[in-house]
Amino acid sequence: MHPHGTPGPRQAVVAAAILLVTAASPGAAPAAPPALDPEAASAPAPAPPDVEALLDRIDDLYRSKSSIARMEITVVTPRATRSMRLKAWTRGEEEVLVIIEDPPREAGTATLRVGENLWNYLPRIARTIRVPPSMMLGSWMGTDFTNDDLVKESSLRKDFRARVERRSQEPPGWWLTLDVKPGVVGRWARIELLVSDGQLPVEERHYDRKGRLARTITFDEVKTLGGRRIPAHLMLVPAGEEGKRTEMRYLDLQYHAPVPDDTFSLSRLERGR
Repeated sequence: MHPHGTPGPRQAVVAAAILLVTAASPGAAPAAPPALDPEAASAPAPAPPDVEALLDRIDDLYRSKSSIARMEITVVTPRATRSMRLKAWTRGEEEVLVIIEDPPREAGTATLRVGENLWNYLPRIARTIRVPPSMMLGSWMGTDFTNDDLVKESSLRKDFRARVERRSQEPPGWWLTLDVKPGVVGRWARIELLVSDGQLPVEERHYDRKGRLARTITFDEVKTLGGRRIPAHLMLVPAGEEGKRTEMRYLDLQYHAPVPDDTFSLSRLERGR
């Protein structure tokens, strides 16, 4: 000891060693956990979304009272890849006109929906063909998208009963399960939908009437088009068909655009421009 009762350097080292051994011995009191960030500890878990409002938003994500869009569709198969550019006009929920602008060999090919009626115009044979309701879920122009995908006759909110299934951590959001309502005619018995915390679709898994996964659609490349943030790129991959996919990319989108009254008519369909 030093003259004034304070421990010398050697004694201080020994005392510190004794303290370390005591802390590590069985039966010793555990070390105090690190202090938590008070704000992080008190942050509430995100509340589940209002399902009906969320489905309304997703149903109308790419449309408004009227809209004009330009899109590119790329179809990939193990044997070939082909692309087309198209322009689409919508008014409300029941009027849609889609016209292929490129490539030249398909330019002018068009699809018109008015209410429950659907027509295709084929310029090569100068013929308008009415598409029966049974073909709404048929392939649109050889892509993996259906006629219904393009003209949006079905509605997530109107045709399905939805519930929040679980929280998604990456990306942050929610998984929803949608079961088709009794009496609704369609291919999908169930849809699993992942929605981000920003209320944008991230992934959809579609199951057929036998409960089999039929296809998966992913949504990415979120950007602002027409003043609204949307996923500009959709990729559809059919289940069990290796090497196949169809991609749709929105190039331009105008909401509440002026659309002439004669846009959604058979004469306009057959003009193809």
